[in-house]
Amino acid sequence: MPARMPVRRFAATAAATVLAAGPAALAGAGPAHATEDHGRASAVVLRTGLDVSLLNKSVNVPLTVSLNDVQAPRSAEKTALTAKLDGVDGGQPFTVLGAEVARSSAKVSAKKAEGSVNLAHAKVHVPGLPLLSLIEIEQVSAKAVCVAGEKPVATANPLGAVTVLGKKTTVTAGGPTEVKVPGVGEVRLDLASTRTTSRTAAATALQLKLSINPLKLNVAEVEGTVTLAEATCEAPAAPASADPVEPATEVKPQGGAPAEEANLAETGGSSATPYVAAGAVALLAAGGGAVVLARRKRG
Repeated sequence: MPARMPVRRFAATAAATVLAAGPAALAGAGPAHATEDHGRASAVVLRTGLDVSLLNKSVNVPLTVSLNDVQAPRSAEKTALTAKLDGVDGGQPFTVLGAEVARSSAKVSAKKAEGSVNLAHAKVHVPGLPLLSLIEIEQVSAKAVCVAGEKPVATANPLGAVTVLGKKTTVTAGGPTEVKVPGVGEVRLDLASTRTTSRTAAATALQLKLSINPLKLNVAEVEGTVTLAEATCEAPAAPASADPVEPATEVKPQGGAPAEEANLAETGGSSATPYVAAGAVALLAAGGGAVVLARRKRG
């Protein structure tokens, strides 16, 4: 009798091992998740796209510069921008923008992307007008916020007085404002432009389209655009939801089933049936082993 106890324990252990391993062996790997996209954001205090013509357009010099132009994650706070152009001011540096505050910031995270700009007490100059500012502003700001799964928001706020080519100007959001100064040139201002889509936003506080030709001397004719306080963003991708695991489709045998199998199917079954069957097989194998061992001992 004592010799049979280890055999029985072995059989029970084998059956338990098969039953426990069955679900783990059949379970598949979990669903894969897409890599998170943290979105994008940018901000710039000033950007120029100007064509400077010298000596009756015999020489064309582009002026393409920017101040505090950042991509997320980054920020900048330079308050002055200078540039040099051959043939302008004897090739000496001249100030394009000077301000008390010129701050840009671009941030991104798994849930939000945000760009923002703040510019205060600023003066913008262009070649050919060393003593007269193209524009003077008290304060402008722009902000673009994109939150995953939400509608993006864009805001642009020019605050305070605006002076264009020495003339105080009232800028309205209803449409472009045109300023003409005889003997100097003309400037068209677009105020507070915002654009949004389902995942992106962009805000521009001021955009100037200008044509400057002081006294029509054709010494330094300037045409192009100047953008002040621009911010953009693109929302991070929404978290990917786990796809539900579909149960395995039952494979039915082809042709008619024997009567015994049909009767068994009608009685119903459960998802544990394969594990029970596996356990039964293990018990039979273990029992057979026990019988063989017992007979050998008796022999």
